[in-house]
Amino acid sequence: MVKVIASTLRKGNVVDVDGKLYVVLTADNIHPGKGTPVTQLDMRRISDGVKISERYRTTEQVERALVEDRPYTFLYSDGEGFHFMNPENYDQVAVSKDVVGDQAAYLQENMQVMLSVHEGNAIAIELPQRVTLEVVETEPAMKGQTASSSYKPAMLSNGVRSAVPPHIAVGTRIVVMTADGSYVERAKD
Repeated sequence: MVKVIASTLRKGNVVDVDGKLYVVLTADNIHPGKGTPVTQLDMRRISDGVKISERYRTTEQVERALVEDRPYTFLYSDGEGFHFMNPENYDQVAVSKDVVGDQAAYLQENMQVMLSVHEGNAIAIELPQRVTLEVVETEPAMKGQTASSSYKPAMLSNGVRSAVPPHIAVGTRIVVMTADGSYVERAKD
């Protein structure tokens, strides 16, 4: 275990609180006009998935668990969870649904992800920032509609809703951000 200052913690870090491991879901540094600056941490207990919220003074020491971040390749999902393979030694690991969470919609076969592994267990996942998906449903473009600021709703091939510019039609492949599903650009493939 390594002691770090609370204000340096980020999403995905693993901390040890009272002998239990927690993965940081959100970390906000709050600087009020008066008083001591604090770091607000929303965390999920790795053992059972219970979510807690803790507040530390920004200079307070917190124990950070040693976690290895390794690249893995997504293979498939089934009732047991999501299956990944280590490309170096071909070891396979099953990751539970609560670790992957709502990012599951963006997982694609053979996608390279970073898994945070602690004592042989995957505790957090980091997807690529962008993925390419196909628009399966959207409204037709209205004549005279400018492409500058208006966006229209669209359903993507992974079942996620997004907002796309008016010139995007059904069947168009687009690039979206995995963090929030927002439109980036038309795919260049």
